[in-house]
Amino acid sequence: MTDMTPFAITPMQGEAIRVTIVQGEAKASTDPRVEMSTILGSCVATCLFDPVARVGGMNHFLLAEPPAHMRTAAFDSDYGLFLMELLINEMLGLGARKSRMRARLYGGANLNPDLSPIGTANAAFARQFLDREGIPKVFEDLEGTQARRIQFRPASGQVRARLVPADTAPTQKPLGRPQSALGTVELF
Repeated sequence: MTDMTPFAITPMQGEAIRVTIVQGEAKASTDPRVEMSTILGSCVATCLFDPVARVGGMNHFLLAEPPAHMRTAAFDSDYGLFLMELLINEMLGLGARKSRMRARLYGGANLNPDLSPIGTANAAFARQFLDREGIPKVFEDLEGTQARRIQFRPASGQVRARLVPADTAPTQKPLGRPQSALGTVELF
């Protein structure tokens, strides 16, 4: 499924400010010149938009939620739980209202059939989070087996989503953290 929002036909006023959203980031803007982009495999990106305040933002998360034993520890930017809250808070700081936000979800592919279906878990988390928070999802392009390239204009809510050909998609298994690095914090 490809999002065919009228992105390409709307001219941008002034020189574009290109912002790449990498894994573990969430950014928001009201600047009509800003164009955010990301490439997703099993990761999920949420594009949120408040049409009244003309505020939008995008995040890019690797995993849905931390394991139960880590949920009381400090938040980690790899997790959707942290990045969804961060994106909403950044937008609120720019004048958006949660009651007016609308969401588009992208990514969550399962690129390698030999790995666990992380993309499916990420997609399910994103849907459930929006439901729980009362933010309507107006479009989704989730799961499947192909990576996606997303371009988002946060001040207008316009999105262009394209599938990435399989021969150019990232296929490496994501690097995990060593068990010894998980959840250990010493306070002095």
